[in-house]
Amino acid sequence: MTLPAVALLVVFAYIPIAGNVIAFQFYSPYAGDGFLDSMANSAWTGLENFERLLDDRDFWNAVRNTLVFSSLQLLFYFPVPIALALLINSVLHSKVRAWSQAVLYLPHFFSWVLVITVFQQMFGGAGLVAQLLRDWGLADSFDLMTDPGFFKWLITAQVMWKDAGWGIIVFLAALSTVNQELYESAAVDGAGRWRRMWHVTLPALRPVIALLLVLQVGNMLTVGGEQYLIQRTAVGPGAAEVLDTYVWHRGIEGGDFSYAAAIGIVKGVFSLLLVLTANRVAHAMGEQGVYARR
Repeated sequence: MTLPAVALLVVFAYIPIAGNVIAFQFYSPYAGDGFLDSMANSAWTGLENFERLLDDRDFWNAVRNTLVFSSLQLLFYFPVPIALALLINSVLHSKVRAWSQAVLYLPHFFSWVLVITVFQQMFGGAGLVAQLLRDWGLADSFDLMTDPGFFKWLITAQVMWKDAGWGIIVFLAALSTVNQELYESAAVDGAGRWRRMWHVTLPALRPVIALLLVLQVGNMLTVGGEQYLIQRTAVGPGAAEVLDTYVWHRGIEGGDFSYAAAIGIVKGVFSLLLVLTANRVAHAMGEQGVYARR
């Protein structure tokens, strides 16, 4: 049953790792017939591409933006699915619970183009909020979609609206395994709703929270590209450039494949270090994390 998934992982994740060798070359796709031939005929440059990173101001701007966006999403987005799962789990009526889950899940299936369009219709210069402010005489101009200073908050709000509902699935699955007799025993001992949540529900979620938090920290340097590429023109590259979009522009659009591969290697190494560090912290807190302590 797992063989198809393993095959996809090997073909699209592990075999392409061999292509990272171009980070140590001055790779040109015209140096031969096909990728392997071009790679064999490209000149070796050693660590030159990695040395370029140190003096690349645009690269460090992309790193700073990536860390800012990831930190805000970790701080504001990560707790939202937990809170929503606890809220839905407290709903007794099954039809209300099912309806709530469906409404919260729905935005996850929207494309980023549609999500950004919805935000544009609400918070853009000709959007609903701008029109109301003009009608009430409170502001002549209002456009959050083109404000570089507000972009980090806009991105966080878009992620929360789109994916918070999908994130509650894992937490609801964890809550479904809690023995109901624990709630009954706590209620008999005089524990109210909040104390039952604190002493029964949250301890049941702790392993899942720790696991997802480790993965979230390890994924801090990967914030996606489509959401930022669509809005990059409106706010400028200084505000919207992240590592994923920077690799796209330098590698795919600019044709500097070797430099883009070097950025990808650096990003992967530091992501691994983040996972290992976060997992060690989880072990120190008594949780298993991604893998058990030896």
